[in-house]
Amino acid sequence: MHNSHRFHLNSSSTGYLGAPTLGHNGRTGRPGSRRARGGERNERLPYSPPEDWHEPNPSVALGSNYQIIVQPPGDGYRHVLLPVEIRRRLCQLPGHMLESLEYVQLSRMTRKKRSFPCYGMQWGSTLYLYPIEESRTEFFDSPPKPAQFNEARMYGGRWLKESGGWELSWSEAAIKNFYLNNILIHELGHLLDNRNTGYVDRERFAEWFAIEYGYRRSPRRHSDRRCVRRRHHGT
Repeated sequence: MHNSHRFHLNSSSTGYLGAPTLGHNGRTGRPGSRRARGGERNERLPYSPPEDWHEPNPSVALGSNYQIIVQPPGDGYRHVLLPVEIRRRLCQLPGHMLESLEYVQLSRMTRKKRSFPCYGMQWGSTLYLYPIEESRTEFFDSPPKPAQFNEARMYGGRWLKESGGWELSWSEAAIKNFYLNNILIHELGHLLDNRNTGYVDRERFAEWFAIEYGYRRSPRRHSDRRCVRRRHHGT
């Protein structure tokens, strides 16, 4: 990662919105959708940091764990995962995959973020996971793209055509599966990708990583395996 300034955005800052044709940061999408897909950040507009930047975590340098930061989700929203669920899932991965991870943040939903919502983002050594509507139902004005439609179904999401748009509904088990075995693992894939610099190649790697280390280990494919790794410090 090559940040000349702590608020500069580069190829290691990637937002994940669930479709393989997203723009560089996955920050914008169809007007009117509650969970937008696609689009690319307009570099000519005034820049504002995409998220809270965290200074390097000294405990990671000492071989300790990453930290989990929990912010209030915002009115009408809820976090999908608990810190213990994040730790349990990540500790199922080989230890070397977590060496460069310093923070996982469960971020708040703000008015500004509602205009370009996403599920997750990687920036620097931090993974950000965003809250979802309390109803676990997302609304879209336009039909989902095939990849978007199929991906949600892979993890248990249910699409329903309504007058004036589409609904994507999640059961509690399905939305946790989606975040644990897709969003979280996809963003970790971006963190580990130190070879690709172009958006398409970085996204292709993260998608492969999420399938290989997420979906194929999903409850929809295999029964849960008990995690027996090292003891974790509290957040």
